[in-house]
Amino acid sequence: MRFPLVFILLLGTAACGKHGSPQPNNPGNNSNPVRHVDSNYNPVDPVPPVTIGFFGNAWTPRTLSLPADSPVANSSTLAVSDSLVIDVNKVLAKVPPTIYGNNSNLWMGQIITQPSLMQYIKDLSPNIIRAPAGSNSDLYFWNGSDARPKPSDAPDSILDLNGNSIPINAWYGDNTQDWTLTLANYYTLLAQTNSTGIITVNYGYARYSTGASPVDSAAHLAADWVRYDNGRTKFWEIGNETYGNWEAGYRIDPAKNRDGQPAIVTGALYGRHVKVFADSMRAAANATGATIYIGATLYSSQPQSYDNSTVQNWNQGVLANVGSAADYYIVHDYFTAYNANSTAPDILATGTGEPPKVMSFLKQQWQSAGAAAKPVAMTEWNIQAVGSKQNTSYIAGIHAVLALGGFIKNQYGEASRWDLANAWANGDDMGMFNVGDQPDAPKWNPRPAFYYMYYFQKCVGDRLVDDSLKKADNDLITYSSTFSSGQAGTVLVNRSTAIHVVSIDFQHFPAGARYHWYILTGGTDNAPFSGKVYVNGAGPTTATGGPPDYASIRPAGAALTGTINITVPPMSVVYLVADKK
Repeated sequence: MRFPLVFILLLGTAACGKHGSPQPNNPGNNSNPVRHVDSNYNPVDPVPPVTIGFFGNAWTPRTLSLPADSPVANSSTLAVSDSLVIDVNKVLAKVPPTIYGNNSNLWMGQIITQPSLMQYIKDLSPNIIRAPAGSNSDLYFWNGSDARPKPSDAPDSILDLNGNSIPINAWYGDNTQDWTLTLANYYTLLAQTNSTGIITVNYGYARYSTGASPVDSAAHLAADWVRYDNGRTKFWEIGNETYGNWEAGYRIDPAKNRDGQPAIVTGALYGRHVKVFADSMRAAANATGATIYIGATLYSSQPQSYDNSTVQNWNQGVLANVGSAADYYIVHDYFTAYNANSTAPDILATGTGEPPKVMSFLKQQWQSAGAAAKPVAMTEWNIQAVGSKQNTSYIAGIHAVLALGGFIKNQYGEASRWDLANAWANGDDMGMFNVGDQPDAPKWNPRPAFYYMYYFQKCVGDRLVDDSLKKADNDLITYSSTFSSGQAGTVLVNRSTAIHVVSIDFQHFPAGARYHWYILTGGTDNAPFSGKVYVNGAGPTTATGGPPDYASIRPAGAALTGTINITVPPMSVVYLVADKK
């Protein structure tokens, strides 16, 4: 038994708010009665997939919590262009909370003294925040300071990719200057935002150390951190993008190395080194009674002909040597073409294309190498478009919705967006918050991606369920879910400049009295990469960003009494949830 529910929001001239942003309207004529009882409501959870694994241990039942809705008056209907069928009984995946992560870095400043930023991050609820700082992790000495500098076997200079000597420019965990972030304040950041950590230890030191056994020195440093951490952190990474010729330790001087390492790092060498790190770190964890999980880095895509030999053979070398030393695998993906002035359609196409592509590639690599499948963590992701302020636009927000849905649907265990704050760079800033150098926004002002991710997590439940979309074209994307508290909903993403009108049929769902929704759209500035976002018509009070009262904005709401039609505006995201009886 099933009953039809067709959710539609109508867009017309009267529906437009300020700056052309659509205001929510109620459905048209509700002539068909809704069946409020369905004896076939019986969702069944799937067997947890290996690619989520222990990250799924963080799963908890979720209860929908929204402000009281604003009833919306009826309006005329538009012709349906797309139809969506959602089967709430068919659970695709239990959503791991670790999928909503973000990255801190060492140049954000001592941010725990910034109450507005701390509240934003707490509201965002990333659940997991990575440290210390991407590539600078391979130059990071967690227990060092200006008064207690790096170990004596860490040289003052290292080699760049071309073999030129450059200053090491080490970073220290106990640097208390106001422009950086101490390790102690990272732990406080986690506590203040109800987050857990994922930490990247310094692998580069295992390469550029001039000691008798560089890998033992680096592994000992990492193990000391595990002891100091004392069970606060479960997830650890060995190095950052260790295949990259931009990383410290990619090239070393063999004449200064004392354990016979090659000039250029290889996947095989890294895989053997991970075993040494893992042994030391697990021994330290056991001594404190802690359980930790250790991740090893893989390359996320098929190497290209122009890639160097390290990248070409990286995965094969790691998988042939790492064995059981790694508990999970780490990948990074910046989705769009490097350093390209990407268009909005190109950016949004990668949002749906990359998550399945990367997961498929990893599974092929494991099978080819005869290696065991393991949980997958995408510990850095974003877009790398430049030139048109794409990264700070609402298009980046829509992309974030597509990426999050893709990570859940393709069963990633963890994902952390890069990053919380960075540098304006004339709009090429990947940071979610303005660090203070953006000329048209107050310090810590959230970028549009914040709002899209905030409402995604608010309105997406703890289980992703199956849906089937019959659509006019490929521009409408949906992610449907249920809450343990009983509600069911869907996120509808319109990647086109045309209106879509969607009918929705929830199967096996005992419907309640009302349904609720938010619509997020961009502004008219810097078209097509507006730096503004509007939530149900409410927009920013500054030149960029979104509504300051985002947490208290009332969703639109209507009685769930029959067939409903909903219009999804151009380049918009609709977050919709229906009550259960």
